[in-house]
Amino acid sequence: MRRTRRHRRSLRTRLAMLTATAALLATGGALVASTAQGTTTSAREDAAAAEIVDRRWLDERTVDLTVRSPAVGADVPVRVLLPDSYAEAPGRERPVLYLLHGAHDDHTSWTRETDVEEFLADKEVITVMPSAGPTGIPTDWWNFGRGGADYETFQIDEVMGLLRAEFHAGPARAVAGVSTGGYGALAFAARRPGTFAAAASYSGILDTTATGMRTVVGAIVAREGQLPAALWGGAVLQWANWSAHNPYRLADRLHGTHLYVSQGSGLPSDDFGNLEGAVLEGTLWSQARKFVARLDALGVPARSHLYRGGTHAWSAWRTEFETSWPTLASGLGLNPAR
Repeated sequence: MRRTRRHRRSLRTRLAMLTATAALLATGGALVASTAQGTTTSAREDAAAAEIVDRRWLDERTVDLTVRSPAVGADVPVRVLLPDSYAEAPGRERPVLYLLHGAHDDHTSWTRETDVEEFLADKEVITVMPSAGPTGIPTDWWNFGRGGADYETFQIDEVMGLLRAEFHAGPARAVAGVSTGGYGALAFAARRPGTFAAAASYSGILDTTATGMRTVVGAIVAREGQLPAALWGGAVLQWANWSAHNPYRLADRLHGTHLYVSQGSGLPSDDFGNLEGAVLEGTLWSQARKFVARLDALGVPARSHLYRGGTHAWSAWRTEFETSWPTLASGLGLNPAR
C-alpha cells in the first residue's frame, strides 16, 4: 500500500506562477538582440571531465550527488533514486529515467511533491533528478555569444557518464518533466534524436515562439535576476537560435520516440484555491494543442491528454506521471504493467 503524504505547494512555486502570469499580461518584454550560438562539440567532448565530489545518502535507495560540471562551470546537485532490487544486484545494468523539475525549483522537487519513491520502488530503473539551475530551463545558455552554463550537456552527457560509472546504468533512457522541465524533455528528445527512447511533458512550454511564450520565458529568466536575452538571444536577430531550441520547430525529429503530452486548459478550474495556477495553465493551452496537431500532421505517434480545467501544479502532475508510465516503460523496454 502506498504511503499517503500531505503535499503543500512551496512559496517559490506560487511566486513563479504569479510572476509568469503577470508578465504574460504585460506589454513589452523585448529581448536584447545578439548573435546565435548552439551547443558546441567541444563542450560535449569535455563531458568526461565531470566528477562526483560529494555523495550524501538519504536512505538505502536515495543519494544526493554533487557533480563538478565543466559544462555548467559549477558544482551542481543531482538526486538519484535506485530500485529496491539494487542492493541485491548493484552490478546489473538498468535503464535510466530522467525526471526534470520546473522553474524556480530544484532537484528535490519530484521526491518532495510526489510519491515517486514508492511508485518506482519495484521498477527496474535508475531514476535521476538533475538540477537545471534556478530557472529550471535545461538548456545551453547563449550568454551574449560568450558561452554560458550548458545544462543540456551537463544533464545528457556528463550525468549519464557518471551514472554508468557509479551505478552501471545502461544505455536506454527516458525523460519526463513538469513545466520548464516538460520543455526540456521534448527539447532533449528532439535535439538529440535517438538519445531518449521515450519523453513525456506535463504542462511544458512546447512552442517557445508561440504568442506570449517568449514573454513567459523571459519572465522566468528575469525572476532569477538574469537578462532574458542571455538565454537564447534576441527574438529577432537570434531567431535561428530560438528555433534550434524549440520543440515545435524540431517535431519532425521525434519519429521513433515514445511520446506523452499532457496539458490542461486552466479556467474554468475546480481548484478554486489556486487561481493563478489555473491562469498560468491556460496560457500554455493553445501552444500544447498546436504542438500535438503538428505531431499528428507529421505522422509522429504520440499519446496526448489535453483536458479541460486543471492547474499548473503538482496536484495534476502527480497523476499525469503515473498515467504516462506505460509510455515511458515501453520506451525503456520494461513491462508497462509493473
